[in-house]
Amino acid sequence: MRHKILSEGAKELSYEIREIVKKADKIQQLGKKIYWENIGDPVQKGNEIPLWMREIVSSLAMDEKSYRYCPTKGILETRQFLTALNNEKGGVQITPEDILFFNGLGDAIAKVYQFINTGLRVIGPSPAYSTHSSAEAAHAHSEPITYRLDPDNHWYPDLDELYNKVKYNPNIIGILIINPDNPTGMVYPLETLQRIVAIAKEFKLMLISDEIYLNITYNGAKAYSLAEVIGDVPGIAMKGISKELPWPGSRCGWMEFYNRDKHKDFNKFCSALENAKMIEVCSTTLPQLAIPKIMGDARFKPYREALNTIIGKRSKKIASMLGQVPELRFNETYGAFYNTIIFKDGVLNAKQKLHIEDPSVRAMVEEWVSQPGMDLDKRFVYYLLGAKGICVVPISSFCSDLRGFRVTLLEQDEQNIEFIFNSIREAIQEYLASGN
Repeated sequence: MRHKILSEGAKELSYEIREIVKKADKIQQLGKKIYWENIGDPVQKGNEIPLWMREIVSSLAMDEKSYRYCPTKGILETRQFLTALNNEKGGVQITPEDILFFNGLGDAIAKVYQFINTGLRVIGPSPAYSTHSSAEAAHAHSEPITYRLDPDNHWYPDLDELYNKVKYNPNIIGILIINPDNPTGMVYPLETLQRIVAIAKEFKLMLISDEIYLNITYNGAKAYSLAEVIGDVPGIAMKGISKELPWPGSRCGWMEFYNRDKHKDFNKFCSALENAKMIEVCSTTLPQLAIPKIMGDARFKPYREALNTIIGKRSKKIASMLGQVPELRFNETYGAFYNTIIFKDGVLNAKQKLHIEDPSVRAMVEEWVSQPGMDLDKRFVYYLLGAKGICVVPISSFCSDLRGFRVTLLEQDEQNIEFIFNSIREAIQEYLASGN
């Protein structure tokens, strides 16, 4: 080629949540049953969408307006509905003009980092959700810049570290919050959010809050939205229906802009995001039409609360099976539907392995783990996949120097839950013993 085509930032684009599927598929082709614990798709895991909800979507599919373009920002009636949901909580008030729809939060995330000035950074939590950290790093042509979530303190953020990184990195222009958090399942306490807002205010930063799991909390936890705590700081909340309804295949999410009228530069940034969507014309129409009909239905809130209770019970069950393993740093979860499980320092080494009965699978796994520079948690994950058929995601792939793995809390079948997590516990014990 006349010139090198690929941007330097492209090497930062990775998504192990999907990458691990390629390896699992190869093992599955050799006849091994796979238990998919890698991705947060409730529907794939058997979460049945209620008939009343499907009837709403079906009726919209028969309506001709579902097949039209919609306004660039999104359907007005839906934006009015979402505005009312936000404003009734108190906190910062918005109008329908402060809402902008995207084709899923992946689209929204990519747009946010794309239009931040070159050289400026957004600091986010670690372990990091890959879509955010990869997009931010690709924009910056550098490794992600992060603040630590502490596994020895309920996965709460290290606020002193965050403060110092912001203070001594003048290129940081924003702070990312994922609340409830993916991959840890932590819910930010109100006092923590207030401190983060204070840091943003002191250093004149914007806040970005990924709230896709905002209404998925359990075991007594409450997630506070950014709008409730932000005061007069500029901010963007990212929301959607892929997890909450759930309807991941809808690819329907939106941003809510807070305090753009108080900050000229931030207002320009929001306008650029609107213009970028205008060039694409608009986002998908039918899911937007469904939002007020489904979320405004009297059956929706009890439906969501019942699902949250079920997820909370699963989190307790998983804690009973893995919480007392002495080599792990285990935290119960209170939001979203993931648990990040960390090995204690020094318990992993490159000699450990699991017995894999099928010689073809064993040979494949041994080839994978022989790669130079293999992270020790990824090594365990590959052996777990080959030996037990359980597909989890290594935490080293979430922009973290911790070593562990992420599981979901989505399995519907009680017998499968028992099998999966008892098998993980047994695998940990066998794996760690093998390297002595």
